[in-house]
Amino acid sequence: MPLQKKVMLVAGEASGDLHASNLVRAVKEIAPEISFYGVGGKLLREAGSEILVDSADVAVVGLSEIFSSLSVILGALKLLKKRLREDRPALLVLIDFPDFNLMLAAYAKKLGIPVFYYISPQVWAWRKGRVKKIARLVDRMAVAFPFEAPLYEKVGLDVSFVGHPLIDAVTVNSSVEDIRQRLGVPEGKRVIALMPGSRGKEIRFLLPPMLESAEIMAERSPEFHFVLPLAHTVNRQLIDEKLSLYNIDVSLVEGMTYEVLKVADLAFIASGTATLEAAILGTPMVVVYKGTTITYLVGSMLIKLPSFSLPNIVADKQVVPELLQDDVNAGRMVEEAFAILYGKGFADEMRRELAAVREKLGGGGASKRTAELLVEMIGTIR
Repeated sequence: MPLQKKVMLVAGEASGDLHASNLVRAVKEIAPEISFYGVGGKLLREAGSEILVDSADVAVVGLSEIFSSLSVILGALKLLKKRLREDRPALLVLIDFPDFNLMLAAYAKKLGIPVFYYISPQVWAWRKGRVKKIARLVDRMAVAFPFEAPLYEKVGLDVSFVGHPLIDAVTVNSSVEDIRQRLGVPEGKRVIALMPGSRGKEIRFLLPPMLESAEIMAERSPEFHFVLPLAHTVNRQLIDEKLSLYNIDVSLVEGMTYEVLKVADLAFIASGTATLEAAILGTPMVVVYKGTTITYLVGSMLIKLPSFSLPNIVADKQVVPELLQDDVNAGRMVEEAFAILYGKGFADEMRRELAAVREKLGGGGASKRTAELLVEMIGTIR
């Protein structure tokens, strides 16, 4: 029987879409005959994968969003199961997005389709018991953080630390001077990046206190220039609606997130992948998270970590300030920002600590190493 060259790939979030697209390109370089289809977004489609379900339709944050999107999620799961039965791909590749992906992995296991997991679920943060379940459902795991590999080795799962794919993805070739000119930053101004996230709920919870903080900072000093980089998935109407409520001049830019982070003296930034991108670029930051009361209460019962931001988790110590729930207010945010901007040596020390975080994420080449593992796995399938 000829070797099956189809691979189903599921990347259910914006960060997963980025990592999946880079993985597909890396696979195509060494095995162009392999084709991909599944769940993803714009970037994965541009990389040449067929998109059966758009990741924006199934990516949710918080319990309330899960309930309201349940019919869409179940519909996507049904479609993917049908395609697994009918196509019987050589491999099912899963990227993060654990609750959805592990249901699909269980079904693939019943069909005898091997499962490759890239970017581990955050079992080190909550529901650590999932490690054993994952080991039963997954044939091979590629992890992005060095501390994840031992967790899977203990339960006998074939695991490789490949490094974090953001090391390769987060690159800026332009000079600081060129970027400032393109952004229209006046000479002598300090750049403050506002990054509330791309999902509607994040924008509603986090953009208002960021804008209020910007107002206060502008009142205290004329030296600040505020920039809000827009993700391609963001609801621009919602952004404009929030901006209209505040008396502050904010520059909106599209497609320049990394450039903004490179030149920013400070970023107010939503907890998530973006904090790791900022860490890689060495951007001083104040990390914020705020959700509904029920989501926060449930999360606080399940997640037992001293820190919630990725730079601090990777460093295993407090490197960047974190503000959670009620502490996400203009008073606290400005206090933390001014401590970084005006504290003697504070920003330089933070940049040194962030450089150490980058070192822990590996030396680059994660997508290529993962592609080699994937192609090798397909080659051994009979």
